[in-house]
Amino acid sequence: MKLSKSLRAALAAATMLASAAPAFADTRVGLVAPLTGPNAVFGEQMRRGAEMAIADINAKGGVLGEKLTLSKLDDASNPSQGVAVANKLATEGGVAAFGNFNSAVSIPSSKIFEDEGIVMISPASTNPQLTEQGFELVFRTCGRDDQQGDVAAAWLLKHNKGDKIAVIHDQTTYGKGLADATKSALNKAGVKETMYDAVNVGDRDMSAMVTKMKDAGIQVVYFGGLHTEAGLLVRQMGEAGLKSVFMSGDGTVNQEFWNIAGKFAEGALVTFGNEYRDKPEAADVVKRFRDAKFEPEAYTLYTYAAVQLWAQAAEKAKSVDALKVAKTMRDGDYSTVIGKLAFDAKGDRKTTDYVVYKWAEGKYTVVPGQ
Repeated sequence: MKLSKSLRAALAAATMLASAAPAFADTRVGLVAPLTGPNAVFGEQMRRGAEMAIADINAKGGVLGEKLTLSKLDDASNPSQGVAVANKLATEGGVAAFGNFNSAVSIPSSKIFEDEGIVMISPASTNPQLTEQGFELVFRTCGRDDQQGDVAAAWLLKHNKGDKIAVIHDQTTYGKGLADATKSALNKAGVKETMYDAVNVGDRDMSAMVTKMKDAGIQVVYFGGLHTEAGLLVRQMGEAGLKSVFMSGDGTVNQEFWNIAGKFAEGALVTFGNEYRDKPEAADVVKRFRDAKFEPEAYTLYTYAAVQLWAQAAEKAKSVDALKVAKTMRDGDYSTVIGKLAFDAKGDRKTTDYVVYKWAEGKYTVVPGQ
């Protein structure tokens, strides 16, 4: 019997699918991060961390005998796009998601991951709401803004007591949440801020805010937000002669902050987790990043640790089933490049280690003696 052209094509396609069947045995996981847009510098850190972790795991045989395949999904720091790529990972059969970066993206995305049975581990989203939703599958390798705010407030109470403080944020879920957490900790200690105000993401001209702070005699500026607006604010404060102490959170822990603020960033303070690049657990990974001419700052190691954590839990659970992996993650301690990790019922780390860093000569280092 002579086969039609369309039937021959269909049979050929079926044969190709059958011959490719072993590829579908790979376990798919996803990186969900801002690979483009204003926070792409953080997305690049996350991509590098996830890729190296997966390469290292695959070199040792993968997870449960299957190699990991990584989908790199760009949320562009946009909540709607974050939800879209979360759904895309679900249609691809993903079993774990590493991300997102922005809390405003992580919170709506987490609902998709929870519904679709995908373990979500954020290396960077610090807003408490992410893990206050009662979800079973949501975790983070970073700390929370209420913990970070306590550390920032304690520092200011010790070193700047009596100074006029301005609390400024960028109106994002992350930035406002961090500013409010720091403000709350100060208020509980009996310190009332002189100013509480906001800028907009994308603002380039901060002169009105700077003038308002100068008129109020502000001596300390606490900023909740990301590196671009923080850097612009610091630069324009310096250019206007406003010599206030500047302090911010983990959203400014990257070289771009210094590149934007320039010499005016000298002495700026920032809270972040302890310096994991100096830890023996991370020595080999850090060396390999540096040999590749990439400095693994900020969220690089947090993302590597997120992949490590999931892989270890899946091996221990003897399954990639989301509920089994999540339960196993809560039941034990795990060794990662950022040290031992253990989780509470909410999916938060049981221990955090926020410390204060200071910018000097283009680098940020832990302030000694804390």
